[in-house]
Amino acid sequence: MKAVVLRELGGPHQLKLEEVTRPTPGPHEVVVQLKAAALNRRDVFITYGQYPGIKLPAIPGSDGAGVVAEVGAEVKQVSVGSEVIINPGLNWGPAVHKKGDAFHILGVPTDGTYAQYVKIPAENVFRKPSHLSWEEAAALPLGGVTAYRALFTKGQVKEGENVLIPGVGGGVATFLVQFAVAVGAKVFVTSSKEEKIEKAKALGAAGGVNYTSSDWSKALKKMTGGIDLSIDSIGGEVFNALVSLGKTNSRIVSFGATKGVVQELVMPKVFLKEMTIYGTTMGSPQEFAEMVHFVEKHHIHPVIDATYPLEQVIDAQRRMERGENFGKIVLSIPQD
Repeated sequence: MKAVVLRELGGPHQLKLEEVTRPTPGPHEVVVQLKAAALNRRDVFITYGQYPGIKLPAIPGSDGAGVVAEVGAEVKQVSVGSEVIINPGLNWGPAVHKKGDAFHILGVPTDGTYAQYVKIPAENVFRKPSHLSWEEAAALPLGGVTAYRALFTKGQVKEGENVLIPGVGGGVATFLVQFAVAVGAKVFVTSSKEEKIEKAKALGAAGGVNYTSSDWSKALKKMTGGIDLSIDSIGGEVFNALVSLGKTNSRIVSFGATKGVVQELVMPKVFLKEMTIYGTTMGSPQEFAEMVHFVEKHHIHPVIDATYPLEQVIDAQRRMERGENFGKIVLSIPQD
C-alpha cells in the first residue's frame, strides 16, 4: 500500500511517500481503507522531534475516515464495508474524567492515517455521520473531541454566556466556534488577520478583534463587557489578558500554549474574581461518542480549509506551519 513515512527528523520535507506492507488486524482490531485523512499541528511538531514518544520509522496522521476492509477474529460490533470515522485516542482507560497511563494518540509511534490502510482497535471506530463528506468526516475526530471536552466537560458552557476563542483559525478553534454557537453562546474571537475574524463571524461569532493592536484586550472588554469562558491554546502573554477579561466566577480552559509559558501571572486577579482554570487534552471514548452525536444533532459541517492529494503532504504541512489555514487541512487518499 502507499503510505507517507517519516524516517528522519528535521521538518516536513523529511516525509516520503513509499510502498509499505498493508497491516493485518489482530483479534480485536480492524483495518480501515482510508478515503481521507486530516492534519493536526502535532503532525508538524513530530517531524521536528518536538513531541514525546517518537519512534522512527513511522506513518504519521491521527485523523481519518474510510471503509472497514478487514476485521479481527473476535470483532463483533463492526463489519466489513462499514463506513467509519476513527477515534485517534488509544487506550484512554476506564475513567471518563482522566486518561490512563497507557493513553497515546494514533500516528507516531503507532502507525497512523497518512496511508491507504490503517490498523486500529475495533472500539476506536465509530459510524460515519451520514451528512458528512469523506473529507469532512476525516477532519472531525481529534479537533472535534478536543473542542467538545474543553467546551462542555471542562468549560460547562451555558446558553447566553460570552465565550472567547483566541487565535481563531485552526481546526479546534473552528469547532469551538461552531459548537458554542450551536448551544446559544455569544462567541468572540481574536486573530492577526481580519479575514479570519470575518470567517468566524460567518460561522456565527458575534464579533472579534485583531490582536496585533496594542489595545486589543481593552477593545474586546468594551465589545463584550467581560468574558464568562475562554478556551485558550496560546498561553504566553495572552493568558494574562484572558484573566483580565474574565468576569467574576469565570473559567479559562487551556488545551495548548503556542506562545509558551505564562510570565508574571497576577494571582490576585484569579482568586479575587474566583476564577477557575482547567487543563484539557483530547477526550474519552464516551466524549467522542457524545461529540459525534452532537455534530449529527446540530448538522454541523467541519470547516475544510484545503484538500491536498496524499503525495502533496509536504505542501499541506507547510501551509499549516505557516498558519495560513482557517479550518482543517485534508489529504485525499488514493484508492488504488
